[in-house]
Amino acid sequence: MVDTRYDQTGRKSGTSVWVWVALAAIVIAGVLFATGFWSADVKEGALLDVSVKGGEMPKVDLDSKEVVVGTKTETVEVPTVGVKDNGEK
Repeated sequence: MVDTRYDQTGRKSGTSVWVWVALAAIVIAGVLFATGFWSADVKEGALLDVSVKGGEMPKVDLDSKEVVVGTKTETVEVPTVGVKDNGEK
């Protein structure tokens, strides 16, 4: 017999929510790298070298696009709206 446990909301309890959150984070990071919003320049390091005594992590130069936020004053022409009285009461 299978023992399925439910939480107080009636849903199955478990780590499935965390799996979806991790999957979403991986997809978002992949899209940011694929579109060029993020770019990574890895220098001075070899990913295949393994040392039990310790070592240095590779230096990574991560560039992200700059987002510039500011304000400026604009004049906007707003149309005038009127109501005609058609004589009904």
